[in-house]
Amino acid sequence: MKCAKGLVGLVSLLAVAGCIRDEGTAPGFDVVEATIGGIQQAIRDGDTTCHAVVAAYLARIKAYDQPLGINAITVINPRALAVADAIDGRLKAGGELGPLYCAPLLIKDNYDTHDLVTSGGSIALKDSLPPDDAFMVRRLRQADAIVIAKTNMAEWAFSPRETVSSSFGRTVNAYDPGRTPAGSSGGTASGVAASFAVAGMGSDTGNSIRGPSSHLALFGIRSTIGLTSRDGIIPLAFDRDIAGPMSRTVEDGARIFNVVAGFDTADPLTRLGKGRREADYTKFLDPGGLKGARIGVLRALVDTDDADPEITAIFEQAVADLKAAGAVIVDPFTIAGLDSLMKDDNFCARFRYDMYLYLKSRGGVPFLDVATLLKTGQYTQTPASSSARVKGGLEFFAGFPLDVAPDQWDPPCPTFPDHPGRRAFLDAVVAAMDTARLDAIVYPGWTNPPAPIDTANEDYKGDNSQLIAPATGLPAVTVPMGFWRDRLPAGLQILARPYAEGVLFRLAYAYEQATRHRRPPPGFGALKSGR
Repeated sequence: MKCAKGLVGLVSLLAVAGCIRDEGTAPGFDVVEATIGGIQQAIRDGDTTCHAVVAAYLARIKAYDQPLGINAITVINPRALAVADAIDGRLKAGGELGPLYCAPLLIKDNYDTHDLVTSGGSIALKDSLPPDDAFMVRRLRQADAIVIAKTNMAEWAFSPRETVSSSFGRTVNAYDPGRTPAGSSGGTASGVAASFAVAGMGSDTGNSIRGPSSHLALFGIRSTIGLTSRDGIIPLAFDRDIAGPMSRTVEDGARIFNVVAGFDTADPLTRLGKGRREADYTKFLDPGGLKGARIGVLRALVDTDDADPEITAIFEQAVADLKAAGAVIVDPFTIAGLDSLMKDDNFCARFRYDMYLYLKSRGGVPFLDVATLLKTGQYTQTPASSSARVKGGLEFFAGFPLDVAPDQWDPPCPTFPDHPGRRAFLDAVVAAMDTARLDAIVYPGWTNPPAPIDTANEDYKGDNSQLIAPATGLPAVTVPMGFWRDRLPAGLQILARPYAEGVLFRLAYAYEQATRHRRPPPGFGALKSGR
């Protein structure tokens, strides 16, 4: 069956996928575990076309996402094939293309997309189209990446534990549907892991890029606060939120980060990072990049009472692999007063205020105060544990001012970097790194495997992503370090100094190349012709 190209309008997943049933890629090219560079090389060599690549990913979504109960995808871009055709036309005509040309991407449901619903995981916005694209989405499209679909998320990004929304339901872990993908970017994580696109975009207030990436054997980066814009992304906490790529390889993460990082007049915090971004983060991708690097092992986040022994063993092997690749290991590495710094109440409960500003700027929405959802009941009702968490979160934030900035509260809660507690935490970490002459710190992203899906809340433990990077504003990445019981992913987290993203790419890439832990989840192989 062949369908007309240039399909437009809001159509269902099955309608779109039905139009690409026989549109597989040319023989010899498989999109499973494909990379951006691999796709572009195959197109240049004449082994495939951009249309065929996009069609193959759409076919995989149709064949696997709902049929296997993954539920990573919320809405399909009905113009994805038309955009691919335009790229093919420009290639044929010898026209110039952006650095991400024909890179099909999954975009988390809290990124504004002018042509696709952005609900933030809330049924209250399920039918709402933003007036324009988020800064990062605009940058990606300008680079000729293709927004192929949006992905499910935890409602309002409230949960690091699971990915359940009232707008689109529950997402499971692609490696085991009986396990959680963590939250809140679980849809992007499971979708990228299952090769529903070449890579994706997530957001991270405390855990939500690095946690799901760890649970799905992906590379994920939370950059320094101020280096990247959050304009057009539904907020949870303005001075903690970070957005960025989630990918199957470090190289693809660097390619995407090159496009989305940078100053934005619409995001006042990017003034902190103005002039601090590197010209090209891919220049740090050196397979020998661990040689001579001084890396500290933060034992306080390794040898915990509830750590799973096998995850600890996997981490110890990761440290050994770092050393074998030439790193100088400082073990143990300690930070003075770390326990009290991690326990300090440095969080500004500003969600209600930040959402008010966002919704006013978005326009055309049925409410400006998220607290009104408590009266309308527009939040997830099942499962009961998720409903209680979302309702409890809305009730908590409703206790703070709607239209008064946190800096003006009584007592004030200063916006980072002016928050004294967070500055003290940042200074303590950097001072300890200076004393030990470290390039980076390592620890397990989680000290436990992904929790069972039905007890994601009760069995939530071992989440190290929450503990240092968000409060300090420091950059951190996760990279696959192995598999628990040879089937569930575990991630190595690497944290560095402010604006040292280049160092993180260098270390993560060298470790990835030395170990090659990434492998796809079972059951998502290449599609047979006509499937």
